[in-house]
Amino acid sequence: MARYVTAIASQLAPEESFAYLADFANARFWDPSVSEARREGDSPIGLGSEFSLVARFGGRDVPLLYRIVAYEPPRLVTLEADHPRFVSRDTITVTAATGGSTVDYDALLAFKGLGRLLDPLMQRMFDRVGAKATAGLNNALNP
Repeated sequence: MARYVTAIASQLAPEESFAYLADFANARFWDPSVSEARREGDSPIGLGSEFSLVARFGGRDVPLLYRIVAYEPPRLVTLEADHPRFVSRDTITVTAATGGSTVDYDALLAFKGLGRLLDPLMQRMFDRVGAKATAGLNNALNP
C-alpha cells in the first residue's frame, strides 16, 4: 500500500475549497499527473457522482473512474477508483482556519494480488507524484 498525506492552507473559505475539490474534474488543473478529467453526467455533485480521469503513473497513462463514496459538505469528500490492479482512495477533509481553510488530503493506493510486492517502489513513486500535486493544489487554492 502506498500512501501520501498532506495539509494545505487555503485562502478560500471552507465552502469554496470543498466545492473545488469535490469536483474532481478540477484535478487536471492542479495535479500534473492527470492529463484528462471530466465529470460523468450532469446531476449535482454528491454521493455517487463519477469522474473519468487519465493519470500518468509509472510511465503509463492509466484510465480511472472515480466515484464519490463519502460526501459531507463542506467538510469531507472521499473518492474511490477500483482498477483491476489497485484501488485508489482520496479522502479530503476541509476545516475552517483563520484567513480561509485547511485542506487535509489523504491519498491511498492499495495494490491487489502480487502487485503488493511492489509497495516499497510504488511508495517512492507515489511520494514524487504527491509532492507535485501538493504544489499544484497549493497554487489552485491560493489564487
